[in-house]
Amino acid sequence: MAYLANPAETAGVLVRHDFHFQKKYGQNFLIDPHVLDKIVDGAGIGPQDFVLEIGPGIGTMTQYLAEKARKVVAVEIDDRLIPILKDTLSEYDNVRVLHQDILKTDIPEIVREENDGKPIKIVANLPYYITTPILMSLLEQKLPLDSVTVMVQKEVADRMQASPGTKEYGALSLAVQYYTEPCIIAFVPPNCFMPRPKVGSSVIRLTGYTDPPVKVSDEKKMFATIRASFNQRRKTLVNALAGGGVAEKEKTLAALAVMGLDEKIRGETLSVEQFARLSELL
Repeated sequence: MAYLANPAETAGVLVRHDFHFQKKYGQNFLIDPHVLDKIVDGAGIGPQDFVLEIGPGIGTMTQYLAEKARKVVAVEIDDRLIPILKDTLSEYDNVRVLHQDILKTDIPEIVREENDGKPIKIVANLPYYITTPILMSLLEQKLPLDSVTVMVQKEVADRMQASPGTKEYGALSLAVQYYTEPCIIAFVPPNCFMPRPKVGSSVIRLTGYTDPPVKVSDEKKMFATIRASFNQRRKTLVNALAGGGVAEKEKTLAALAVMGLDEKIRGETLSVEQFARLSELL
């Protein structure tokens, strides 16, 4: 059987099916087997695992996943790729392809149906333009997640893993670190894709917490506080929260005093634990 992870095989499939890339889907297909090995190994895929793959493309990574996992469900939005996937994955009886938008897919139902509601592993090569909405949707649904291993733009991966006080640190960093433990496992240069993107990518694994390190009584309030602090990140936290309609200045000043923090502090220096505490006090 032909593996797709090289330029000749990928080009052959595209020609055979008269496939043309569409900018709106941000499609870049992997053509490097070493990167695929790193993704599958980094995700820790084993014979008992159920894997949800987002954006299988022509099935390049799906082939690797299918050979390691018990079952793979691949969700693809582009209807032109469905007949290609039927062709390239025809030899695998443990793969199911769904022609759906992942943002509208009933993932909990898939988890119940395919994995008895037990924790799953998600693997994806995400288009740059929709990385954050997809990730936030996956995290906010509170799915039973073992891990999410994704290929994203390098800058986005850096932001997910960023520490307080760095320029990369922001609302995405806090959301990812509230729900999971992020770990960058590989850098992937543009020449590993067809067509070549303009920027480098990183593979990052987000390991779900069985017991979150931070607990809050109102997550929406905490994330509203976080968003307001970073919407105007050069402002002090007191002014940013007042300007964002989250809390009056006097209330924030009182909360900062209880936490022993300077009244001129900016949101970009607070950890996820500190935001949780601040949000409880507010």
